[in-house]
Amino acid sequence: MKLHQLILTNRINLSHQLAPLVALQPDLVLVFGDVAFFETPELTSQLQHLLPSAALAGCSTAGEIVQDRVYDGTCVITALRFDGTGVNTCSTIIDGMSDSLGAGQRLAATLPQDNLTAVLLFGTGVAINGSALVDGLQPGLQPGVTISGGLAADSGRFLQTWTLGPDGAADNRIVAVGLYGSAIRLGYGNFAGWEPFGPARKVTRCVDNVLFELDGVRALDIYKSYLGDYATGLPASGLLFPFEMLGPNREKSNLFRTILGIDEIEGSLILAGDIDPQGYLKLMHSSTEALIRGAETAAQEALKANPEADLNDHASAPHLAILVSCVGRKLVMGDRTDEEVEAVAGILGKSTTICGYYSNGEITGSG
Repeated sequence: MKLHQLILTNRINLSHQLAPLVALQPDLVLVFGDVAFFETPELTSQLQHLLPSAALAGCSTAGEIVQDRVYDGTCVITALRFDGTGVNTCSTIIDGMSDSLGAGQRLAATLPQDNLTAVLLFGTGVAINGSALVDGLQPGLQPGVTISGGLAADSGRFLQTWTLGPDGAADNRIVAVGLYGSAIRLGYGNFAGWEPFGPARKVTRCVDNVLFELDGVRALDIYKSYLGDYATGLPASGLLFPFEMLGPNREKSNLFRTILGIDEIEGSLILAGDIDPQGYLKLMHSSTEALIRGAETAAQEALKANPEADLNDHASAPHLAILVSCVGRKLVMGDRTDEEVEAVAGILGKSTTICGYYSNGEITGSG
């Protein structure tokens, strides 16, 4: 594998800025950037013009990750040329949140299956049910095919997000990238770093990923009572306090749900994935130190897939790490956000190129 990475700080003279990618003749170009880079067609059209044979994929962000730094207002482009790994992309329009399952099913039906090893999935970050999207995609894939990726973001505004795929940039499309063959080695890791607090409350009314009641009380009212002054900043402030999902017997599921929106009239919360209607929910909070430890654990888990690689040997084959973190983590860490990425970079080694973004939801391993 060969790769080249660029950081764009503006949209001036894009053809000149993107010119270094042409010599590589990449198979895949990953693009993670501020909303402004997707709202107008210049970047997409220049990439399509200069790299006509490359598969394009990516999304808007709440912060761009490159190597051991986090940027805001930029666009990070990582171009890859593979030796023996095939690439195919497809996309589908998502017609509102209720179409999340169907969108995943359509992607599975469109993506060629022969020798498919893994799928990178980039979804819109508003009006979507992330778990339903994966539930629609996964059954249509062969056993052993992994799914990873995340939902787009718009710096915590929850208004309009963008994805980039074979049909260009759009605010209503889900994009899937298929990676093919046995030459590619993939590893995954995830760990939260959030801690539960307060009582576990019974889910007494929900529909898919919309939570209406906890313990018979409007969910939004309960949530606001815990947030105190933070309640005035909803839904963005909800990123600081996700939910831990517990089973019917209050057993841990290791699943967490971020808030994507609220409905003041219904008193409901719109979460990033489905809710167990028989289960319990518990609020969570965290600290910078706990989130950094969680990121380190995730990096160590990812390395287990390739333990013999010398990731500090510059002469060894290059490695790529795609980091998808939560915008809520970024809000908690504030000025110390770089420390999370620095910790991961230290574990992954000097021969690993890092790209990624802060998202409205994460997808890892098998979904």
